[in-house]
Amino acid sequence: MMIYPTMELLDGRCVTLDKGNLDAPMIWHVDPVETAKGFAEAGAEWMHLTDFNALQGDDSNQALVEDLIRTAGLPIQLGGGIRSREQAEYWIEKGVGRVVIGTMAAYDPAAVAELAKYYPDQILLAVDVWQGQVMTEGWRKAGAWTPEAFVKAFGNAPFAGILVTDIDSDMSDLDAQLGLISALASEAHSPVIASGVVRSADDISRLKYLPNIAGALVGRALFNKTITLEEALATAQPDPEPVAEFL
Repeated sequence: MMIYPTMELLDGRCVTLDKGNLDAPMIWHVDPVETAKGFAEAGAEWMHLTDFNALQGDDSNQALVEDLIRTAGLPIQLGGGIRSREQAEYWIEKGVGRVVIGTMAAYDPAAVAELAKYYPDQILLAVDVWQGQVMTEGWRKAGAWTPEAFVKAFGNAPFAGILVTDIDSDMSDLDAQLGLISALASEAHSPVIASGVVRSADDISRLKYLPNIAGALVGRALFNKTITLEEALATAQPDPEPVAEFL
């Protein structure tokens, strides 16, 4: 299972949010570029980056995001405000490994399915769920989709993966999250990446045995230091096969 160390940017600073509340961010006084380089040095193969300013139509983090793409030392999975084909292609041309699309997918699924066919393995579908509905506009607006119908609408589109977040139980009810994630993974044609689930190594241990779960985002737990990246990466590795002892 792939571990994606996660960085969230607001006004050029690393932050974490409680259930997407932009009005009360937890600010981490670390350098974003050096933090990203640290992810690579610890052995991460990917990192996930969310630009909260871009979610609000503000491009003030653009230069920083481009700097991270150039210097982090590992491929970046970028989300936040990518709501047109032109924006997706802009970031792909800038060298981002994958772009995360949620709102655009809810409003124009056919266009996003076509984009995935044109850029196979570079488009990640975001499924943000609150009270049984897929949310859009940075978790601020309820759409008309149930998560199951939303995933099914894309059929066999060649997404790099499907990023699932259960906002309603964000970091508070792990069993509810795992139930939602497991149910969607059983129906999805693309590998599922879990978001908001990991608080400790034990959570990774539970998650890695769910079928069709390809990875997990780990952000707040790293900044809170309830788990180290090295520990997360090690726990996500397959357990060794038991070997019978012969006398």
